[in-house]
Amino acid sequence: MNFGRFFRRDTRGGARSRSGAASVRSVAYSSSPLLASKTPPWRSKFIVALVGLSFVVLLGRALYVQVLGSDFFKKQGEIRFARTIDLLASRGRILDRNGQILAVSVPAPSLWVLPKDFEADRAQRRQLARLLGMTPPELDNKLDNNPNFVWLRRQVEEQTAKDVLALGLKGIHQEREYKRKYPEGEAAAHVVGSTNADEHGQEGVEFAHEAELSGADGTRRVIKDRLGRVVEDIGESVARVDGRDLRLTIDTKIQFFAYQRVRDAVAEHRATSGSVVVLDVATGGVLAMANYPSFTPGVRGVTAASARRNLALVDTAEPGSTMKPFIAALALESGRFRPSDVIQTAPGKLYVTGLPITDEHSMPAMTVEQVVQKSSNVGTAKIALQMPAREIWDLYTRVGFGQKPQIDFPGRVTGKLRAHQSWRPIDHATIGFGYGVSVSLMQLAQAYTVFARDGDMVPLSLTLPEEGAPLEPQVRQQVVSAQTAKAVRRMLEMVTQPGGTALKAAVPGYSVAGKTGTSRKWVDKERRYANDRHRGWFVGMAPADKPRIVVAVMIDEPKAGKFFGGDVAAPVFSQVVQQTLRTMGVPPDLDVKTQIVARDIPVVEESY
Repeated sequence: MNFGRFFRRDTRGGARSRSGAASVRSVAYSSSPLLASKTPPWRSKFIVALVGLSFVVLLGRALYVQVLGSDFFKKQGEIRFARTIDLLASRGRILDRNGQILAVSVPAPSLWVLPKDFEADRAQRRQLARLLGMTPPELDNKLDNNPNFVWLRRQVEEQTAKDVLALGLKGIHQEREYKRKYPEGEAAAHVVGSTNADEHGQEGVEFAHEAELSGADGTRRVIKDRLGRVVEDIGESVARVDGRDLRLTIDTKIQFFAYQRVRDAVAEHRATSGSVVVLDVATGGVLAMANYPSFTPGVRGVTAASARRNLALVDTAEPGSTMKPFIAALALESGRFRPSDVIQTAPGKLYVTGLPITDEHSMPAMTVEQVVQKSSNVGTAKIALQMPAREIWDLYTRVGFGQKPQIDFPGRVTGKLRAHQSWRPIDHATIGFGYGVSVSLMQLAQAYTVFARDGDMVPLSLTLPEEGAPLEPQVRQQVVSAQTAKAVRRMLEMVTQPGGTALKAAVPGYSVAGKTGTSRKWVDKERRYANDRHRGWFVGMAPADKPRIVVAVMIDEPKAGKFFGGDVAAPVFSQVVQQTLRTMGVPPDLDVKTQIVARDIPVVEESY
């Protein structure tokens, strides 16, 4: 049917158009062959059945999702949207005995990126690398080899994080972490130690007391949207438990001053290294433990391994003449000798099984007191050879040689003290003046507390009880009698007076007692003692009458001309003792004028 003719323009008027419109309205649609055709009944039934089946399938799927497969789909939903947020515990602080902070955790931003989302041109990449402190190739290597997740830089400064985020680069995100700060820096590094980027202790007190300091992280289950925003909490949260603060026996003022003095001595004498230990005689608490060279805790990957060693605890060496007071103590304790007994030392040389033992300065005879005061090898060897090897070994064992110091600190060493049954005659003689036995500086300092404490010894401690509780050692071991300890202490006081080997150990206003030591270093490759490599030692206590502290000093391989313990280690002892006693408020017990006159007397060089 051609409907177009009903709307054709009529130039003669609109009558035909109106009549055509009327004709269109009168058309019956039922007369159309297409509309008048009958639909087969099966087709209608098929469509109805198809719709019904669809509803059945949807109902079955709903039943499976909501009932039968509910656990699976919940799990899949949680995988996509549920997250467990770690509630990081704050690591406990490390404090000194007076509450000064040695280590503390502070918030620090960390920057990470999803490389697949990262977008930046070459100029932006160069700028980002500069802000992160790396080269463009280093940044490219990080981004190109890790498609899913990359730490750009952890625990950066706040300003660095702000500058990076200000670049507006897509894919870069920030996360809040904690960074360990060490206010005392190099001075207390070997005591406090350090942590890694995850705040797990790696060295020192940080490692030894990891469980107490770290606490326990908590968790929080949440649902996040596709943009990472928290929508709601689900399940129960586990509260975090912050780490416990730890108080040390260390005094930061004493520690810092000891570090400065040993650092200066190493530089002055062009030595390889040096160490100082300061002990509280009354409690066994470690007031200072300083080593040089040192390192800056918290700065990773730029320090030589040798600088990180706590030399006072983990290195051992033959201590030279600092062992002589123990032979004197055993001689008095056994009743075989008295302080005034005379030992024939002429002509300054003694042969034991064909091997010579010599004195630096020969004297025809010396009393037991003078043997210690003038550090005679011949006199000490003769005393030692008159006592059974077992008795010497037993005394050395009781003062802690050949055993790890009883202090909670990683890396402690036992040193070397061979069984007395294996001693040759030459070993029996030389072990009395510090050869054939090796000790750490901490072991030597603790052993000298026997003379400072009138014959007994208490365990060492590096930590204090809970705040307010005093440190009171419960275990005391009587090593020698009080009478013997006082007699040896008198000998040690003579060492620092005119005629002794350690006038440079004197402290203005305070009486001191101590012993020098100088030892040649053993060269394994050459199987001999080197004539040009030495260690200088000094161990002593002050005030001499009623000691409050024991200070031990070791300077390794001084190369500036002087190497005797009285020259390189005794001055450090003097400076540290003076500062420590003033810090502790101990009043002077000597007239300073008398000491000034005594300093002009020549120093006797010790035998080694």
